[in-house]
Amino acid sequence: MTVPEPLTWDRRLLLVLLVFDTVLLAVLELFFLPLRIGVVPLPVTVVVGAVTTPWLVSTTAKLVRPGLSWVPLAVWVVVVFGLGLLGPGGDLVLIQDWRALVLLGASALPGALVLGGGLGRGTGRG
Repeated sequence: MTVPEPLTWDRRLLLVLLVFDTVLLAVLELFFLPLRIGVVPLPVTVVVGAVTTPWLVSTTAKLVRPGLSWVPLAVWVVVVFGLGLLGPGGDLVLIQDWRALVLLGASALPGALVLGGGLGRGTGRG
């Protein structure tokens, strides 16, 4: 078993920046999830989460270290559930309808697939 070398200051700073981006995106996705145009719900933050969460995981793996690529996904989940269920002033920010489930599925699932290397990869079958 090999021990990974310690992170340089540049990589630590980059990891902190990526975690900050993750927190900021998770908060914005939560707060703009109930967006409507008239009576029609328009959850555009689902698309934002579906694109940015896997991108943050893969960017962390490429630029910082592959072993730390779980950090943005874990931070995103903690922020969404923490702020969504224990919001400011005790308010429930994570709305209780289909948009919350779509946000969780469309953001966390692609991030987990990128974290795991995608479907079917690593099974040893050619």
